[in-house]
Amino acid sequence: MFTYICLGTNEIARATRFYDAVLGAIGLSRCDTSGEADFDGWIAWGTYEMQGATELALWICRPFNGQPATPGNGTMVALSAKTWMQVEDFHAAAIANGGTSEGKPGLRPQYNPDFYAAYVRDPDGNKLAAVCRGYTQPQHD
Repeated sequence: MFTYICLGTNEIARATRFYDAVLGAIGLSRCDTSGEADFDGWIAWGTYEMQGATELALWICRPFNGQPATPGNGTMVALSAKTWMQVEDFHAAAIANGGTSEGKPGLRPQYNPDFYAAYVRDPDGNKLAAVCRGYTQPQHD
């Protein structure tokens, strides 16, 4: 359904450090946009290939209108995690890199018996979740 999601930031370097750690915890790496001048000041994680012909990415940038970035009320980006440990690592990385907790890792049976999630806000106030489905007990690596 989605090609990309873009979140505004007021401090690109701070946001980049946050997202490198948080998205790295769930197995996502930074996209390579080298050689594309249009992406100066834009950073992305996920998939970005053939100048975006193949893309599934989360981007951060300063807002186009030059106004301060603000979080959307009721807006949240939920990211897929493969294991409960990835959800826990995501939450810990967020807190360690200037984010705040909006809900520690745990099962949310009110949504589904296998809905294991954690909720955080990035340093700009954007709400994120990491969600692992398919398990009702911790996995053993």
